Amino acid sequence: MALDLEEQEQVDEAKAWWKQHGNKVIWGVTVFLLVVAGWRAWQTWTHTQAAEASMLFDQSVQAASMNDLKTAKGAAAQIMENHPRSAYSAPAAWLAGRINIESGDVKSARAQYEFALEHARDDGVRQLARLRLAALHFEEKDLPGALKLLEDAFEPAFQGLAEQLKGDVLAAQGKATEARAAYKLALEKLGDQSSLKPLVEIRLDSLGG
Repeated sequence: MALDLEEQEQVDEAKAWWKQHGNKVIWGVTVFLLVVAGWRAWQTWTHTQAAEASMLFDQSVQAASMNDLKTAKGAAAQIMENHPRSAYSAPAAWLAGRINIESGDVKSARAQYEFALEHARDDGVRQLARLRLAALHFEEKDLPGALKLLEDAFEPAFQGLAEQLKGDVLAAQGKATEARAAYKLALEKLGDQSSLKPLVEIRLDSLGG
């Protein structure tokens, strides 16, 4: 059926517009489809990585509970190396650090707690790693390094432990007044049920507190 003059003008305008803008439309659609495909591929990859990290972490925890320390540390190391940005990397590092402390490998434990401190997403894990690192500095006689790690505030759940350790460091530095203040705050924050309170009280009494 023949087109009337107005319809023919519309067709001609459409052809002219497509000739001018058609390539842009095609490229725009292509880019959009590539972005969607890339996003879906990224989601799939991320899910796969998270699942693998979760499996390795479960393996590490179970091995540690069975005293298979080699397997526990190996699985934790895989998480730290292959999945450093996952939510499991910092807990895995903390677990490996604890195992190495118990095994007497202080150097490795320190590196793992530093990893946990750097990569932790959870404030609780980060603060626990900071406490462990401060304790290692104290054991290695690096008293300024230990105090530096204890400077920032801790959540109530960790404050008693932090103040106890701070008291130990200050006492070792010969700062009796400051150590007494830290021990008194530790007693306040630890709570009546804490098994650490008698130890803190003994240390406080030794300072004439």
